[in-house]
Amino acid sequence: DADLWLLNSCTVKNPAEDHFRNTISRAQKDDKKVVVAGCVPQGQPRAKYLKGLSVIGVQQIDRVVEVVEETLKGHNVRLFGQKKNHGKKLGGAKLDLPKIRKNPLIEIIAINTGCLNQCTYCKTKHARGELGSYPPEEIVSRARQSFEEGVVEIWLTSEDTGAYGKDIGVTLPELLWQLVEVIPEGCMLRVGMTNPPYILEHLEEMAKVLSHPRVYAFLHVPVQAASDSVLMDMRREYCLADFKQVVDFLRERVPGVTIATDVICGFPTETPEDFEETLRLVEEYQFPSLFINQFFPRPGTPAAKMQRVPPQEVKRRTKAISELFQSYRPYDHKVGEIHNVLVTEESHDKKFYVAHNKYYDQVLVPKDEKLLGKMVTVEITSTGKHYLMGRLLSDHVTKVAIATTLPKGTVSGVQEVPDNTAVPTQTLTKSTWLQRQLSRITPAGMPLWMQVAAVVLAIAVVLDLCRIVYRVSAKF
Repeated sequence: DADLWLLNSCTVKNPAEDHFRNTISRAQKDDKKVVVAGCVPQGQPRAKYLKGLSVIGVQQIDRVVEVVEETLKGHNVRLFGQKKNHGKKLGGAKLDLPKIRKNPLIEIIAINTGCLNQCTYCKTKHARGELGSYPPEEIVSRARQSFEEGVVEIWLTSEDTGAYGKDIGVTLPELLWQLVEVIPEGCMLRVGMTNPPYILEHLEEMAKVLSHPRVYAFLHVPVQAASDSVLMDMRREYCLADFKQVVDFLRERVPGVTIATDVICGFPTETPEDFEETLRLVEEYQFPSLFINQFFPRPGTPAAKMQRVPPQEVKRRTKAISELFQSYRPYDHKVGEIHNVLVTEESHDKKFYVAHNKYYDQVLVPKDEKLLGKMVTVEITSTGKHYLMGRLLSDHVTKVAIATTLPKGTVSGVQEVPDNTAVPTQTLTKSTWLQRQLSRITPAGMPLWMQVAAVVLAIAVVLDLCRIVYRVSAKF
């Protein structure tokens, strides 16, 4: 029944873009107005199937209301610009924008957008561009606000967390230590995906951070391939030895740490011998979490121009590594162990609640509402390929949230005022109203005094022009 469809998109794989394109066709067939967003239109703004549609660029999501309103009026709006400060790319839309959390107990914070790599198979770079990091104080402020709204777990995300801050003179460990200071006792922080080259610089500090009781001992480090020649063709900027150094170092310094990784099957230059190297790597390290992807040629990428491995061979390799992954059980040795776990969500089958221990292992506990958002102690009674089964050792639960959790569907970052109108948590004073108006007509990131000076100068120029026009017209 909606008048307008707002469609977000992902450009990582062909199936995701195909689904996006098909959904647009459905909307148009039903005579709906359409606004598209995400990486697909940002990376392919001239795609034929996007012609005539309103578009929100990846750094313009804070203007979604404006775009929707104009589209409903029958106008076509396309916003692709990057947010910059003195010519330098910013992270994107402000982190303190109102939002509705999918899970009221978990806050997801983007710490940077874009990356420093030039991977030959990756289309995301076309959309996200170069690295743009958010200042640490903005990230910490968002985290603090989240905890004040009853959040118990924070996920840090980006295309590459390890590269965070290289554009603004800050490092990932420096940010993490600042965040640790504002995490309440019992609440947890999960660090997102990082590529090997940049985390290598910070292994000592990262080991210390991951050992902190309020940080999950978990890190997602994609290897993609175990062959150095394939990694070179992918332009991954590291070799297998670098990846192994990261894993070996963290496993030694952070006992029990969980390392998740990714592999791509069937990259154009991957030979059967190259693939065997990847199989040996998985066999050696037996990663508890392994994301297996088939190579997809993305339009406009260098890898799309390379001769492809036959599809049947790609499927064979995918099946082989999937069978290897299924052949080992990473959690059986934990049966009988005692763990403190944080309960945050419902299982897919709706039969259990899902909790995580210090190592971010998925632990299933009884579905009792009093457990949600709480820390409990369990004994591991059995395990599966992807989970551990936990038995509560007592009825005692530890509340970790420092405030009442917002009900599901509630908008974060706003508060109710007497007339029942929702307003941002920051008080809308005359000064903040003035700042908002000035920010609309001056470049992003410009200091307030410069904004005021620019407006005053512009007004003076206009008045001077009016005076000149008046004098000239008076003579005639």
